[in-house]
Amino acid sequence: MVKDYDVKKFARDLECRTKMFAIQIIRLSQNIPNTSEGRVIKNQVTKSGTSIGANYREANRARSKADFRNKIRICESEASETQYWLEIIRECRFAEEEDIQAVLKECSELLALFTAIRTRNQF
Repeated sequence: MVKDYDVKKFARDLECRTKMFAIQIIRLSQNIPNTSEGRVIKNQVTKSGTSIGANYREANRARSKADFRNKIRICESEASETQYWLEIIRECRFAEEEDIQAVLKECSELLALFTAIRTRNQF
């Protein structure tokens, strides 16, 4: 019983964390210039960064183990893509270094968490 509670608490906490990450991404993307290149980057990072939490929420309501695994793989993939776009934002200097560093750190941690979840659920 305690184990089930811990798993449910972890899931709720991670849902909250991924939602907060989405908000960070939206706020960060507001600094990206409104040029044709900037709009592409803003659109990509916003899509991938916000879909992590949406897909994780869907994973927690999966109808089967296979569906859960698939959604976790999508979370992992979206976190990796978001990391890529954040690196582009950093190298283009579209955000303050300390701001981008904090978001990149959280993205790396989320990527590591979803990789661990996927690895543990290879049944």
